[in-house]
Amino acid sequence: MNIPLGIKNPEKDETLTYTIFNTPFGKTGVAVTPFGICRVVLSVLRESDFVEILKRLHPSPVKQPNRLKPIEKEFHLYFDRKLKKFSFQPDLRQGTLFQQKVWNKLMSIPYGKTQSYKWLANAIGEPKAFRAAGNANGKNPIPLIAPCHRVIRKNGQLGGFTGGSHLKEYLLNIEK
Repeated sequence: MNIPLGIKNPEKDETLTYTIFNTPFGKTGVAVTPFGICRVVLSVLRESDFVEILKRLHPSPVKQPNRLKPIEKEFHLYFDRKLKKFSFQPDLRQGTLFQQKVWNKLMSIPYGKTQSYKWLANAIGEPKAFRAAGNANGKNPIPLIAPCHRVIRKNGQLGGFTGGSHLKEYLLNIEK
């Protein structure tokens, strides 16, 4: 399912729209381009902080909560344990080719399953790059959409998470 943006020519109209809504983490911010979801921040303290992050991607982000209601609805379904996979297209263009490979591979990890950083490196055809894969995982701009929380250490420990390991543990518990 594509994001319902109604843009006829995405190459000429690089709008960046966003919304902020309540989740179990407090406020969550989601931003989209005509190509897909490009940014998710699970815990937004102030809307102005989220907008500053978005300005690194686009000079004039536009808040459009009504237009992005379908995305918000899927997040609520996920947190209610009624959605296992998001249907919206990701926009991963902000990453390097290596990062994009990692982020795309994250989307193949099934709901309720975990994989190791070593698995991730092997899965993208770079078996010696498990540290680089871990770093790319940590820079994932669209957590939950590309489920970086499903990657843990080979020994079963959680490893890091941008929002804190307590958020990672919470997400993994939702999926049990």
